[in-house]
Amino acid sequence: MNANDANMRIEKLIKKINKIAEELGRQVRLMEVCGTHTQAISRFGIREILPKNIKLITGPGCPVCVTAQRDIDAIINLALAGIPVATYGDMLRVPGYFGSLDQAREKGAQVFDVYSVADALELQKKVPEIVFFGLGFETTTPMTAWGIKNGLAVYSAHKVFLPAMEALLNMGEIKIDGFIDPGHVSAIIGVKPYDKLKVSQVITGFEMEDVLEGILLLLIQIKNKDLTVINQYSRIVKNGGNEKIRKIIAEVFEITDGDWRGFGVIPKSGLKIKDKYKQFDAKVKYKKILDKIDFSKSHDPVGCKCGDVIRGLMESKKCPLFGRLCTPDNSVGPCMVSVEGACNVSFRYK
Repeated sequence: MNANDANMRIEKLIKKINKIAEELGRQVRLMEVCGTHTQAISRFGIREILPKNIKLITGPGCPVCVTAQRDIDAIINLALAGIPVATYGDMLRVPGYFGSLDQAREKGAQVFDVYSVADALELQKKVPEIVFFGLGFETTTPMTAWGIKNGLAVYSAHKVFLPAMEALLNMGEIKIDGFIDPGHVSAIIGVKPYDKLKVSQVITGFEMEDVLEGILLLLIQIKNKDLTVINQYSRIVKNGGNEKIRKIIAEVFEITDGDWRGFGVIPKSGLKIKDKYKQFDAKVKYKKILDKIDFSKSHDPVGCKCGDVIRGLMESKKCPLFGRLCTPDNSVGPCMVSVEGACNVSFRYK
């Protein structure tokens, strides 16, 4: 398909969206819950071309952003106690009560940023006692599971995603007419698990045409009061997801309660390393160090509104710190640190 054909298809989608929006005749609030969708929506300027009564809200799709302050403070304390730590680059700059991992490194701690679990395993050959700070949803968990099976010590802050969507609906703080479901997570879990959410949903890809078609399909559902899930991204997401990858996760991890920034503890949303692999569980291996940490001040930095942004209660630009005291180069909260964070994305795509 050439560029002209693509542009014509996009124009047709926009006209159809405008038509359905006019027929709806009320404000419709759609939430995207994937950091890659958040970036795509801003990169393509989709919010600006939608009808005024169609509002896109960013939800808890950024893995770094939803990692609990307690877990961040725990891994920083391990580093300051002399335990070598490796994790993904964005996490190094997230501030905790005891500073950040970057600041711990400035104090002499052995802190390494890696691009993958494979890098962490390679690093382990030189730094045998290294601990990998594992975070993210069903998309990053399989590689961490593979690392554990190959002898990598891990502090797990991994989560399963669907309970957070349930929590958003159950909390009732914000009206959500429909979800743009996460494409990458959906490739792992499939379509069926979303059936339990009694709300209109669509799974989409990440190109401009994907997102616009997904919004159109979602608006049609809302107009028809259809509380199901449509899979627009069928070229990647299959109904049954990826059973092989789910088995890899289930072999190493078990479901437990998960601690989320902005939510607190969400039942059955966390992933704990099974006893079979407890020798590689940093929470077990370094329990004596972790038990000595005072977590009473492990909460969002003063003035930071990341918790409200994550739950869709506040637009990034309405945070009083946004672009003033909090910028990508001087981040107060994780939503401005991570490239998938709502504040970082909003700042970059002014």
